[in-house]
Amino acid sequence: MAAHYRGAVARAAHGPLAIEDIPVHEPVGDEVRIEVAACGLCHSDVHFMHGTSGADFPYLVGHEVAGRVSRLGPAASGLRVGDAVVVAPMVACGGCRQCAAGRPRACPDRLLRRPGVPLGDGVPATPVLGVGGLAELVTVPARHVVPIDPRVPSRIAALLGCAVPSGFGAAVNTAEAGPADDVVVLGCGGVGVAAVAGAAYAGARTVIAVDVKEAKLDAARRFGATHVVDASKEDVAERVREVTGGRGADVVLDAVGGPASFAVADAVRGPGSRLVVVGAPRQGDTVGLPLRRLFLTGGSIRVSIWGDCDAPRDLPLLASLYLGGRLPLEEYVTGTYPLDDAALGYARLLSGEALRGVVVL
Repeated sequence: MAAHYRGAVARAAHGPLAIEDIPVHEPVGDEVRIEVAACGLCHSDVHFMHGTSGADFPYLVGHEVAGRVSRLGPAASGLRVGDAVVVAPMVACGGCRQCAAGRPRACPDRLLRRPGVPLGDGVPATPVLGVGGLAELVTVPARHVVPIDPRVPSRIAALLGCAVPSGFGAAVNTAEAGPADDVVVLGCGGVGVAAVAGAAYAGARTVIAVDVKEAKLDAARRFGATHVVDASKEDVAERVREVTGGRGADVVLDAVGGPASFAVADAVRGPGSRLVVVGAPRQGDTVGLPLRRLFLTGGSIRVSIWGDCDAPRDLPLLASLYLGGRLPLEEYVTGTYPLDDAALGYARLLSGEALRGVVVL
């Protein structure tokens, strides 16, 4: 094993993304070292790179990781060297009071947390979402490593680390969409089209996808949308009420995040609806709600973090749906890049050209 591996590092907000040599450290305790085969490029990474999700620079970016186990710490269990795996950023600990009460979604230790990773100059880098996996190697606790069917190509398996479970799970787990529901999905990027797929999988009566880019609306159709709305050309609330017979939506999934999209979500929801915040807002974002109307119309406002997924249950399910031809994730990947071109992939993501780029190592 070489003494160093290469990883993508952001040293300052809006600064260049550099591929740096990082010293290799042996896994300790229950840690597992993974040889990264692919890493998805996600908007969440960009929020950290731009300093809008934190300021603990430098950051070791990347969190949608697929690869193979290469080394086990002395206390790691349930895995073998050579296993094809996906890193799950959120896994309930199983031992806290919330887990003991049967509320794993409320576990305060769900999010993967790792100490700073020393860079070549000794400065510790913060791993994005505890992963920091846009690199040749990544080392994480064993409970955050999920074996996956090796027939799933690595560029597809990487998507199961964040975007797909975040959207799919928001519809299925958080919103609990079903055959009686009219569902609206705001934003048809990586998370949004997965939410569309989740709503379709749940058998929703209608699935209305909203975006401003025709290419993303086309993708939403392929993932199961029954109706699409181009928000740059149509009044979204008017169109939703037209489709739903004037009722408004039973489920609204805001896959954009922020005050503007939340206002649209609130405008299209019907009485007794579930409004689910899926997209991450920026630090400092606030919204105002007319409490009287909220009280009279009822329903709920929910937050979906990583789709409220149970990683050992849901990631193999998503893999099986892909292998069975029920989840067209090949269409999800709109570009693959070598590690040295990761910055180009992020630029395409920000331009709106790409649904999801993946770095393949």
